[in-house]
Amino acid sequence: MAPRHLLLALGLAVVWGVNFVVIKVGLDHFPPLLFSALRFLVAAVPAILVLRHPGARWRWVALVALTLAILKFGLLFTGMSAGMPPGLSSLVLQTQAVFTAVFAMLLLGERLTRWQVAGLAVALAGVGLIALDLGTTSPLGAFVLVLGAAALWGISNVAIRRASPPDMLRFMVWVSALATLPLFALSALVEGPQRGWDALRTVTWPAVGAVAFVGILATVVGFGVWGYLIRTYSASTVAPVSLLVPVFGMGAAALLLDERITPLRLVAAVLIIAGVLAGVLTGRTPAARDPRPSGTPAHNPTARTPPRATPPLPRLSPRSRFLARSGRSRP
Repeated sequence: MAPRHLLLALGLAVVWGVNFVVIKVGLDHFPPLLFSALRFLVAAVPAILVLRHPGARWRWVALVALTLAILKFGLLFTGMSAGMPPGLSSLVLQTQAVFTAVFAMLLLGERLTRWQVAGLAVALAGVGLIALDLGTTSPLGAFVLVLGAAALWGISNVAIRRASPPDMLRFMVWVSALATLPLFALSALVEGPQRGWDALRTVTWPAVGAVAFVGILATVVGFGVWGYLIRTYSASTVAPVSLLVPVFGMGAAALLLDERITPLRLVAAVLIIAGVLAGVLTGRTPAARDPRPSGTPAHNPTARTPPRATPPLPRLSPRSRFLARSGRSRP
């Protein structure tokens, strides 16, 4: 990766890590579902005026809007609002790689290598340590909500893989657009319209800044940079950069919110990141062995088969040609 692109990737990891602290600032003022709706509203409206089409089939856009934007972020924001620490939330969400591998195996028929299985087991051991540590400091229900958000992120990753959008930014803008109205409706139904109206009526500048940061910088700019890096390099080269997100997330939470980083949480972080990294670096399924002998050209079913050569006809004498035209055979 070129130095300028490496700096761009590191900057993206910083933005996505600090984003969890900013989410906590927004949740201190807005109800979680309303905050999620405002986030996608800000992300969608300006970009839709420029980006006309998602570049993928609408059913995939709708499925990702449901699993990623509505359910995943709804559970994440609700879990953080219920007491899940921002730094640990950024770490637990990395288990989406575990769920992605499992759902890809179940839904797409992909095979897991032995290294992947071992990596998933190590990452799950880290999740168990977090649950053990949170049992005495934070509500386990909030932890379960964030873990459910990671599972839904895994399902949405499989859907995005099937959709194969050529432009991730354009795709995510339309995902945001389709998720906005359902999230506003869920907020009114679950949180109550009066609570949402009170939050909007008494909005503060830190709350406005949180919506702008999460909606524009973390979503529009963030996915724009991510899509650019994916198009410039391979996915296997760029994917490990996301493992830096919980590093910056936990660091920013400890620095800005005084979130405690206990030795048990450090061990859990090492296990999760190491397990996910093992899955990323060894995630290629080995190619099937070709049964054809060495040197045999591969069969291309779309190639046009050349016409068979027709043997030349024997030359006929003038008398034979006359008899053939008159319908009589030569004796």
